[in-house]
Amino acid sequence: MQPGSHITGLSALRTTIARLERRAAADRGATPLTFGLPRVDAALPAGGVMPGALHEAWGAGPQVEHGAAVALLAAGLLARGPGEVLWVLEQRDIYPPALAEVGLTPNRVVYVHARKPATVLLVMEEGLRHRGLAGVVGEFSGTLSLTASRRLQLAAERSGVTAFLLRRSRCFDDPVLREPSAAVTRWRVGTLPSLPPLAHAPETPGLGPALWRLELIRCRGGEAHSWIVEAFDATGRCRLVADLADRPAAPGADRPTAPEPRRALV
Repeated sequence: MQPGSHITGLSALRTTIARLERRAAADRGATPLTFGLPRVDAALPAGGVMPGALHEAWGAGPQVEHGAAVALLAAGLLARGPGEVLWVLEQRDIYPPALAEVGLTPNRVVYVHARKPATVLLVMEEGLRHRGLAGVVGEFSGTLSLTASRRLQLAAERSGVTAFLLRRSRCFDDPVLREPSAAVTRWRVGTLPSLPPLAHAPETPGLGPALWRLELIRCRGGEAHSWIVEAFDATGRCRLVADLADRPAAPGADRPTAPEPRRALV
């Protein structure tokens, strides 16, 4: 084998998978859920978040426990398309006005309080059988087996409904989050201090738009990436922070960041 030939072969394989992913989406008549950011969407083989597939996401630091940023990520993406969303909860701590602030208004969301992790998966699988839904979101704190993730992925493929599984844990570096999964993409979202809104007052932080460190940890047919972005607003707007875009993840990015007082304020 010639030096570097395995790299060339891997690149060709990724290109082929990306083409198949786009063709599968087109055959289903489904439109990818885009960020509206060319650099981010171009990193995803479908040109956005793949419709009719399972996507996993969890937070960094304290975000792993309360899951506010990943909830806003799923809501902001689903808000960009039409239809109702089934949102399955373990804990009754969701804050609908926060979802409305990223474009997913209360009249579009049906909430189900499942109480137990196993029930969350059952309700999600049942919801994914209904082709009229824009998406199914589940907040899940249990251990996800490969078989369970495959069931969700297959259910999403059959119906064409997009599924988001938002992982939550009391341990910020929980090893179960790294276990194998059938999800097409896996994301980690961490919050960063907002930039000062006034150029002439750089000593006044925290009043600008919310910032996320958006990490694409795994992507079928693609590569891992990391971006610093402004969180979605009510118009579905999301943008890269120009001077931080596409930088590699900082050392120790998994370390806990300063805790946030309430999920509703994220």
